[in-house]
Amino acid sequence: MSLRAGMIGGGWITRVHAPAIDAADGVDLVAVCDIELDRAQALAGPRGGRAYTSWEEMYEREELDVVWVCTPPLHHRAPTLAALEGGIHVYLEKPIARTVGDAEAIVAAAAAAPGTVCAVGYQWHATELLADVRRALEGQRAGMLVGRNFGPVSGRPWFMDRAQGGGQLLERGSHHIDLQRAIAGDIAAVQATAASVRLAQADGPRGNIEDAITLVFHFASGALGCVHTAWSRDGQPELYAVDILAADATIALELGPERFRITGRAGGRDLAAEYGEPMHRSIARFLEAVRGGDPGAVPCTPRDALGTLRVALACERALESGTVVSVP
Repeated sequence: MSLRAGMIGGGWITRVHAPAIDAADGVDLVAVCDIELDRAQALAGPRGGRAYTSWEEMYEREELDVVWVCTPPLHHRAPTLAALEGGIHVYLEKPIARTVGDAEAIVAAAAAAPGTVCAVGYQWHATELLADVRRALEGQRAGMLVGRNFGPVSGRPWFMDRAQGGGQLLERGSHHIDLQRAIAGDIAAVQATAASVRLAQADGPRGNIEDAITLVFHFASGALGCVHTAWSRDGQPELYAVDILAADATIALELGPERFRITGRAGGRDLAAEYGEPMHRSIARFLEAVRGGDPGAVPCTPRDALGTLRVALACERALESGTVVSVP
């Protein structure tokens, strides 16, 4: 029997999620909710589903097995808690929330619903590349990690408002925080700085976020990490990558948008492998966890994502203060 899926939020990110749901086996998108009915209808209509402007009404009228929560992060808490309390499995778009309080409430709700699965959509956490890196580093510790995240992105109003969405740091930088934590462990302290030069926001409307930032991570292991993030103009190429160095390893990860591959050398052997789009694997593993009734089988759990949020919020404080900030 196919799983009946709903989606809350019909904005920019659904260009990724809706096709991934369509490509997954045994799941049908039967209902979509958005505050703008036209956007909900544009997603639901071609799939034979129903459109709503209220997620409460959608939950009440539809018999859903799973729901995708794709709202801005300030609005993650209420629909996620209601779904988990109602026994509906949740695929929650990252970050887990905008505040630690909301994130902790989601973690608690997931723990209180042991048969209900909640995955947070840091899709790089699901890629086979992560398993390859862990095998390559077996018996040694990473000493340095360098992330790059360059390219255009939709200038949504909430994204350009730091208070609502966290801007570059939370929306884009947190992907790297999550992946580097998955490779090198806990981050003990952070630094952050921003360029004053405008890239994507050089012309036209401006938000109160930076176009180019650099984050520095001091890992509890003694390793050093960083990520350089730049929001560039439409038409510029995208580049997503992480380089990892250890005593006997030099590893390069290419993280899209077209190729997802690992190259380099570790433990005396060359590394070379390429995989598919990790979003599809992230969703497939979520659905496997749902069918298996195993909340711990998802690539990124709410508790994992809470740890990433704590680091991201420490980076915000570091960006404001210009100091080294400890991660709680």
